[in-house]
Order: sequence, then C-alpha cells, then structure tokens
Amino acid sequence: MSHILTRRRLMLAAACALLPLVATAEGPRDWSAAPWQLMMVGSPACHFCRAWEAEIGPGYAASPAGRAAPLFHVDVDGPYPDGLALARRPWITPTFVLLRDGSEVGRVEGYVGKRHFHPVLGQVMRDAGLDPGA
Repeated sequence: MSHILTRRRLMLAAACALLPLVATAEGPRDWSAAPWQLMMVGSPACHFCRAWEAEIGPGYAASPAGRAAPLFHVDVDGPYPDGLALARRPWITPTFVLLRDGSEVGRVEGYVGKRHFHPVLGQVMRDAGLDPGA
C-alpha cells in the first residue's frame, strides 16, 4: 500500500518541489547596512505566503514601508541570520518581523490581505518609532 498517494505525501512532494524557489537568509548579515529591516518568515507550502508574494511583493520595495524597512526572506525552518534577536521564534507563516539593528521591535503574524497589509504594517512601524512616510 506504500504506492498509494496520500494527501500528506502530495503536500510533501509539492513543498519539496517549491523549496528551491524560496529565498533564505544564510550566514552573517550586515545589520548596519540598513538599520531597519523587515524579515518575512515563510514556507514553500504556505498559501498565504504565495498570496502575499503575488499581491504585495512586487511593489513592496517601492512602497514607503519598503523604502523605510527593506524586506528579506527566511524559511520558517531556517537558517536564520546570525546576530538576530527575536522575542520568540515565528511559527505562523507568513510572519513579518520588523527589526532594528537585528532586534525585533514589532511583528505582524499572518497575512491580513491586500487591503489591510500596509495599514497594519504602518501601525507596527509607527509603534516602533519608525515613520514609514518619512
């Protein structure tokens, strides 16, 4: 019966096929290059991660938030950059962690949709002392 494709095996095969497409952070990261950064923690099997990439990802770098806190990706299973200080390990995908000099200062867990993402992230940024419009 090992030849029967179960739903779990199909999901695992799909996740393995997409693994090379996920950008990961590796090794030392120069936190001084951009003191404010946004780390997106995702998974190749995450439907909401793919929705964010399609709806927000293409324009993020040009947005006020993207100029204030450049984005980098990390797989939920790592590796995580050296020198990173998080309040707790992300387990929901996607999770967007706002970092200042490598230390977490705010986060958005989950994808709240195209209409609400920038307002929610903007509030997290303002709460952390970063004005995304400046």
